[in-house]
Order: sequence, then structure tokens, then C-alpha cells
Amino acid sequence: MMTKTVSEAIKYRRSVRKYLDTNLDEEKVKKCIENATLAPNSSNMQLWEFYHITDKETLKKLSNACFNQNAAKTAVNMVVFVARRDKWKKRAKQNLEFLENMFTEQEKDGKDVTSRRKVSRRYYKKIMPTIYTDFFGLIGLYKKILSFFIGLFRPMYREVMFSDLRVITHKSVALAAENFMLSMAEYGYDTCPMEGSDTSRVKKILKLPRKAEITMIIGCGIRAENGIYTERFRVPFEDVYKKI
Repeated sequence: MMTKTVSEAIKYRRSVRKYLDTNLDEEKVKKCIENATLAPNSSNMQLWEFYHITDKETLKKLSNACFNQNAAKTAVNMVVFVARRDKWKKRAKQNLEFLENMFTEQEKDGKDVTSRRKVSRRYYKKIMPTIYTDFFGLIGLYKKILSFFIGLFRPMYREVMFSDLRVITHKSVALAAENFMLSMAEYGYDTCPMEGSDTSRVKKILKLPRKAEITMIIGCGIRAENGIYTERFRVPFEDVYKKI
């Protein structure tokens, strides 16, 4: 049963490095991954995939790719968060199909959706292709120069390079990962997001395409008594809180 409040789950969540040899309820973990899909993300493009690893042989291979750090070696499940920027065309089409169906239903109720339909079509048929299309970085460079000069006269969107879009995509996936970890904490399950891994080997293990990118690998389990290495440390709140 999920009993923790959001604040309680946030406080409970720690990066746990060692787990008990105790199985998790895989359906609960799956539910937490479903919660990950509800995370806010750029333009609702949902350029992500989630790989729930329960197979022991695959866990062993992934642990090796994560340098056999304890959070990987003792994990009873892993979840790999993958950025799929290459799926932008499919996701834009899915968004537009959803909106078109919604507008059709609203029209049946007598609502005027002409303006909203026009905006949605322009957004997913024209703006998204303009943002996501590139050719060896040349189009991105052109868009960067153009946005600079337009930005001299009015507010202008400037994150138009391929490298910018990579950051944007990974930020969205990271938001999903946080949803997942807090959902796990609500169940009393523990997690550890791991940066240290050989991402090329991870992609090979999971048979991912070349353009897929690993955002985060999260070890999952129930914390061992010595699973948390130190007390929680945060710099003073006054150092990071700026009220304007």
C-alpha cells in the first residue's frame, strides 16, 4: 500500500548503494515506471523509453557495464532510462492525432476549435520539424545564427543546435526518472541513479539503435543496513535560494 506523502517520499529517498537479496514486486515497479511517463516533458514529445530489467543474466551483464559498483552488483532490478530523440517524427504525429481526435469530439459538443486546431497543426507539423531537423549540424548552425540576430530585436528561442536538443531531451528523461524514484520511495523501495557506466556496452546489451542514448541507469532494491554510506548533506539553503 502506498502510504507516504510526497514530502515523506522525498525525504525517504536516498541513493542506496547496497541492497538486500530480497525480490521486489515487479508489478509495483512497473507501476512506478508508469508514473514516470506522467512527468512533464518538452512539448509533450515523450522522447523516452524505459527498460525494466529483471532477468538475472542481463542484470549481471549490466552490472559489469556499470563497473560492478555496489549499487549495480546488488540490485535486484534495474531500470534504464533511454532518450529517443530519433523518434520525434512519430511522437509529433501521435500528439497531433490525439489533439485532432479531441477537437473532433469537442466540435460535436458545439465548441469552436478552429483556432486551437490551427495552432496545433502548425506546432506539430511545422515548428517541431523546424526544431528537430538537422543535417550534420549545418542546419543547427544556421538556426543559431538566425536566432542570434532575431534575438537582438525581440525575445527569441535560442536552443536550436543539435547539442541543445540533446540536453532538452535528456532533461525530460531525467524528470521521468525522478518521478520513478519518488514513486519507488512511496512503496518503501530504494533506488540509486548511476552515472558510471559504459553506455556503448549498455546499448549493446539492450540491443538499442545507434541514435538511442542512455540518460540514466537506476539500481533498485530494498536497502541493506549499510546501504547508505553517509548522512545526508546539503549545502545551506541560503546559498542556493535566491528570491527576486
